[in-house]
Amino acid sequence: MLTYEPGDSLAHGLDPRGKLAVQFGLAVAVFGDPTVRGFAVGGAVALGALAAGRLSPLRVVRAYWPVFLFLSVGPVVGGAALGEPWFRVGPAVESLRSVARVVPVVFVSAVYVRTTPVRETRAAIQLTVPGKIGRLFGVGVGLVFRFFPVVLRDLRATRRAVRARAGERRPLRDRVERILTRSLQRSFLRADRLTLALRARCFAWNPTLPPLAFRRRDYLATALGVALAAWPLVARLPGRFIPVA
Repeated sequence: MLTYEPGDSLAHGLDPRGKLAVQFGLAVAVFGDPTVRGFAVGGAVALGALAAGRLSPLRVVRAYWPVFLFLSVGPVVGGAALGEPWFRVGPAVESLRSVARVVPVVFVSAVYVRTTPVRETRAAIQLTVPGKIGRLFGVGVGLVFRFFPVVLRDLRATRRAVRARAGERRPLRDRVERILTRSLQRSFLRADRLTLALRARCFAWNPTLPPLAFRRRDYLATALGVALAAWPLVARLPGRFIPVA
């Protein structure tokens, strides 16, 4: 699981609001224009984001391999049939096209997580969404970003402990039950400790967050996000503007 790592890349220096705009715009573009042209735009943006964050695509695949494994099963399930023919190419290709839309979004999201501190993400959300709703979203995102990697580490530690005690010799159902039970116990214990820590630190809904300021490159990133969000509409204009694939 990727987490924030300090650095001096281009993506590290961008305002989180600009990076969120690019993510939102990319999601709208790839899902709103499911054509070869839309896939090409999404792939180009994803490669550009990886280069801006100095993040290897192989590292993203290793970190999010359960997501990619789940996506890879989609075309197989979509093309499977209960009778002759046992596998249908048309539905499999359609499912593959749906899966391909998600891949660029995952890569860009990985770059965001790798290059953006949690406090800046919370500040960006609370500045974008006003009032108590924004503060609630900011707190929720901050807790998820901090809590989820810890839960994953506990899960891996439980799996290593089971293997160290010759757990591989036990039936699969028994292993899964032991790992899930112990992982849930650790997660609830973590949640109780987190609640106590928040109370001990006088948790505030509106703490002093890091100041955010747009620079020229942040405006460019935001403009890119707006352009991506408008892409499906532009692609459907008459042929004299952009030919529809």
